[in-house]
Amino acid sequence: MAAHDMALIVDLAGRDDELRRALEDLRMNRHFAMRSVLMKSWRDWPLRTARSQVLAVGAGDGAAVAAWLDEEPSSADALMMWARVLTRQAVRAFRQGNDEALLARAAGVARDACWAALHHSPGDPVPWVCLLDLAKLPIDVRYLDPFFRQRSYQWGCAPELGLFDGPWPLLHEVDQRDPGNREAYHRMREYADARLSGGLAVDFSRWVSGRAPYGSALHVVPLYAFLAEYRRRHADGRGGAIAFWSTAQVKHYARKACDEWFYATPVPERSRLSLVDLNHLAFVLVACGEIGAGGVFEEIGQFATNAPWAQVSETLGRDWQSEFRRMRDSSLRRRGEHRR
Repeated sequence: MAAHDMALIVDLAGRDDELRRALEDLRMNRHFAMRSVLMKSWRDWPLRTARSQVLAVGAGDGAAVAAWLDEEPSSADALMMWARVLTRQAVRAFRQGNDEALLARAAGVARDACWAALHHSPGDPVPWVCLLDLAKLPIDVRYLDPFFRQRSYQWGCAPELGLFDGPWPLLHEVDQRDPGNREAYHRMREYADARLSGGLAVDFSRWVSGRAPYGSALHVVPLYAFLAEYRRRHADGRGGAIAFWSTAQVKHYARKACDEWFYATPVPERSRLSLVDLNHLAFVLVACGEIGAGGVFEEIGQFATNAPWAQVSETLGRDWQSEFRRMRDSSLRRRGEHRR
């Protein structure tokens, strides 16, 4: 089927059929498929982290997870998912602008759920990821002591880098269990973006990419930071999309992510790559005029993700799916011409 004939699939589960069945189960307030999916991903920490994040979105108000926890109060998976659900609710309360008392109460309940999950499964990185997610909330965070606002150089960061003080011990705890955990580093980037300045989030992302091993998804982190900075500039009326995306810095990190993450991953293993990462990479490669987007779009296939297309398109008043198709078709056409 030609690229322009592909119907787009925008689905939380992406290419993960087992996860899709679990989400369908959750829509009917059933938890059995979710339990099976999590059991199968036990100790595959990257997969467990990614699946549990999506399941927390699919769980909505958490009724199915609460029912599971009632049935199996000592289940490490149920406790972890309850921490996921409550953390997501607290973060959503923050984004909706709820008052500080309500936000503090939601964060406190989520924090307690994280500690309960860790008590039953101390080797699981996911509850630590949830605590790192809570760290960005603008509330009294003394409950995270001694894990909050530590000096960066105490946790493997050279002092001369000038990185911010923050929840480095939480990131360290995740790294101890799952080195280079993709979500954890994005949560740290979000902390810098929410609590500090956009420039520090970019600095952190560049530092992450600079120390990431060949083939790591952490090479994509700067692209998210650039997108957040672009949206901030547009909101401030500074605009200048072409000038922003064509800078040497953006081009460098787009090329680095393409070469040291996407092409560094063997073809048979690319089906495990994060679809939202692939979509970010494809967008930035096209926006900054670097080659390689065609190969990334081929891997994406029909599986478009809302981000980053919708976030950029809304600033331009365009339909994001049309923008995705336009960029995809143009990139694949150029790729086909180069093959002739």
